[in-house]
Amino acid sequence: MEKQIKKWTDLEAKQWKNEQVIKRSYKIDVISKIQSLEDKFTISQYGKLNYDQSEYPLFIIKSKDFNKDRPNILITGGVHGYETSGVHGALMFMSQKAQEYESHFNFICAPCISPWGYETVNRWNPDAIDPNRNFFKNSDAQECSKIYNALEDLDLKFLAHIDLHETTDTDNTVFRPDLEKRDGIKQDLWEIPDGFYLVADTLREENQFQDAIIKSVERVTHIAPTDEAGKIIGIMPTTRGTINYDVKSLKLCAGLTDAKYVTTTEVYPDSPKVTDEECNLAQVAAVTGGLDFLIGNL
Repeated sequence: MEKQIKKWTDLEAKQWKNEQVIKRSYKIDVISKIQSLEDKFTISQYGKLNYDQSEYPLFIIKSKDFNKDRPNILITGGVHGYETSGVHGALMFMSQKAQEYESHFNFICAPCISPWGYETVNRWNPDAIDPNRNFFKNSDAQECSKIYNALEDLDLKFLAHIDLHETTDTDNTVFRPDLEKRDGIKQDLWEIPDGFYLVADTLREENQFQDAIIKSVERVTHIAPTDEAGKIIGIMPTTRGTINYDVKSLKLCAGLTDAKYVTTTEVYPDSPKVTDEECNLAQVAAVTGGLDFLIGNL
């Protein structure tokens, strides 16, 4: 008989929170880079997170020369704060590449949606909530409700949304075991793929768009192979290096808009074949690959 898993009480959740420690600085690593872009872009604070004695201001980077006749592109990073290249890849794209594309597009970039998670190198927020299952209006996750409301206030239609993430070994060694204990539900572990892959939306596959991103990224880093069952993280790919989720029903960040073209990147930073810089460059290549496709097909 399988042993029943005891679900966390408020006491266990509090103990988990008390065990989390600050390991790096959002102010030094992220805010300073955002502020350095003030000459090139419009920087707006769309809110702040209040956790105990700490406040985390939240920022959007927006094209200065915003033209209503150009399509709008949303780039998000740091939904899971521990996924480092999601944050720094977004900032690298905005600092090094975005202006090359501004004759074609307007950009809205939220580079670090979960700054507490960034500082503690965590998937969850302090309330043990996974932001990337909670993107909806009036969400209990402050990170999600703040960006949801900010986008609603902008009242823009988006052509594309690219959400920058990572898949790490700690998904199996830390976060899924914690999820199992938190919810009292057994979690299956899957083989962590060594390489880059994409998560597209079941209802907005746009396989040619996904393929263009994969081809762009493979010039920088390797694409994840399938496992022995022909799957990536337990799911059969729809096209090379791409699996699908129903992102809106799962309340993922990629479901924030009704953009026709949407994807979630997954960089693998624990591979012995890559460096931190290559992970950031892979995120940049994902964005530019998607944009180049859109330019060629608009």
